[in-house]
Amino acid sequence: MRPSPRPIICYRPLRPSDLEILEKIHGDLFPIRYESEFFKNVVNGCDIVSWAAVDRSQPSDQGDELVGFVTARVVLAKESEIGDMLSYDSSRSDQTLVYILTLGVVETYRNLGIASSLIREVIKYASSIPTCRAAYLHVISYNNPAIRLYSKMSFKCVRRLQGFYLINGQHYDSYLFIYYVNGCRPPCSPLELVTAVLRYMRNAFKSMSARLRRNEDRKVLKWAKCREARSLISTNQSRRNMAAECTGCECV
Repeated sequence: MRPSPRPIICYRPLRPSDLEILEKIHGDLFPIRYESEFFKNVVNGCDIVSWAAVDRSQPSDQGDELVGFVTARVVLAKESEIGDMLSYDSSRSDQTLVYILTLGVVETYRNLGIASSLIREVIKYASSIPTCRAAYLHVISYNNPAIRLYSKMSFKCVRRLQGFYLINGQHYDSYLFIYYVNGCRPPCSPLELVTAVLRYMRNAFKSMSARLRRNEDRKVLKWAKCREARSLISTNQSRRNMAAECTGCECV
């Protein structure tokens, strides 16, 4: 499938008519084989949300053919593997996450921003759920284009999982990426905690030093005023004494 010189890419949910081409694209793109039940759940929206990228500049008989997709599932935060990566209220049982299952774009349609647009749809969806705290996913360690893409889109690589994938009898590591939404953030690491304490102590010391300087300045100013007043009193007294002495001389 080749894009027209000016493809018109539109986005919509995956639907039953996409089933055959969806399975084919998965088979072409991914080393992992998925059960047919997975694809049926995707196109029928059974506990899985999805977005399809279609090129509507194609001839009428191919005008809505699939060129890219992303699939995701909403999961409970307390049942996920990234609970320790979230700063959330564990007493609330309704906290959720969006787990990105698969993302793919037909090779001839790459470098057109389709994958980025599909990811943005997931982020927008996760952000629209008040209880959602993050979107996350796994990337096989050798998939450098995907790693660069998620890093560029502000996903945080928080963990490397040894031997996460088993493909054709061989184990491969996985990177865990997280995108926080709705004000959620990662919990403080020991280093961040120490840094925060040191920053607080430094600011407190600066504040105390500034207060001491102000107190010293007030003392110096007060001392200067007292000295000026004593000097003025002494000068006036001297003038009165001199006047008295002069008057006495005149009398004599």
